[in-house]
Amino acid sequence: MSLNSPSYATVSTDQCTDSRHHVDADETPANASGCCPECDGVQLVSDDTETYCPDCGLLVEDAGLDHGPEWTPYDEAERRRVGGPVTPIRHDRGISAEIGRFRDGHGRELPAATRARLRRLRRWDRRARFESKADQNLAHGLGEIRRIGGALGVGESIQAEAGQLFREAQSADLIRGRSLESLASAAVYAACRRRRLPRFLDEVAEAARVDHGKVRLAYGVLNRELSLRIPPAVPADFLPRLASAVDASERVRERAAQLCDSDVLIDLANGRKPAGVAAGCLYFAGRELKGFGAVTQEQLATAARISEVSLQHVWQALQDRELPVWSAESSDSSTKIERELP
Repeated sequence: MSLNSPSYATVSTDQCTDSRHHVDADETPANASGCCPECDGVQLVSDDTETYCPDCGLLVEDAGLDHGPEWTPYDEAERRRVGGPVTPIRHDRGISAEIGRFRDGHGRELPAATRARLRRLRRWDRRARFESKADQNLAHGLGEIRRIGGALGVGESIQAEAGQLFREAQSADLIRGRSLESLASAAVYAACRRRRLPRFLDEVAEAARVDHGKVRLAYGVLNRELSLRIPPAVPADFLPRLASAVDASERVRERAAQLCDSDVLIDLANGRKPAGVAAGCLYFAGRELKGFGAVTQEQLATAARISEVSLQHVWQALQDRELPVWSAESSDSSTKIERELP
């Protein structure tokens, strides 16, 4: 068929004709002339999400594709369009490729010869992934950080910070003579301490399956050599965790928080575990407010990872001090609880 045939007659797109009334809007989501298919000579208006007619309100196109760049104004120096975001928790910072196994990009099942070829490619990719022994140690250490973080239930941001600490430790040659697992667990514990997240050192050691003493030594090396400036732990950091562990009432939590923030606990906390002091405040508040939920010594000692004798010493020390007076009108929740009592 010749191009001069009437079937290939061209129609001018500079004007909106009546023939556009016969064109479905769904079939032509973007009008070539920019005019409304229902109104004569009315230009369409487009925004970030839809294209519509300002006269009759006809919606010509919605949920359009964003053809702009996906980078933000904050990373103009690194304008890349492939892969996920760069993360320090991966040894290659998350820019590696993954070879498929059974299906192609269209979902079709691969033949046996192609699967065998991909299997050989995966083997060579696994061998060529690490350029040196240092990269292999880095991948193993970051894998341990992800595993420990998952066992402890910490967020991805803390795992990323722990991975950055592990990278700095490797750059400072702190891995020599120490196990990768102990340094990985120490990095996770240091990241939790920097974020003031209440985690016990023996708890991290149990998740890492490493001796408690090795984790303590590795944490001391990281803190000293990298100058982490980790803030000291205070009883108020462990109070929400302990209160949730023993299911303390809101009234008891508020009273314990008041005790933890008082000045009388400054000298009491010296030489004692912060978690033990927080447990003592919770137990004191539970004994003082008997009608608002009792907290047993065994539950608190187990949650704080201390002995019941240590808990009793803190409780007795609180009894010998002049503590701030707790009133029922100190908070809205306390007043609400009092109204609900029979």
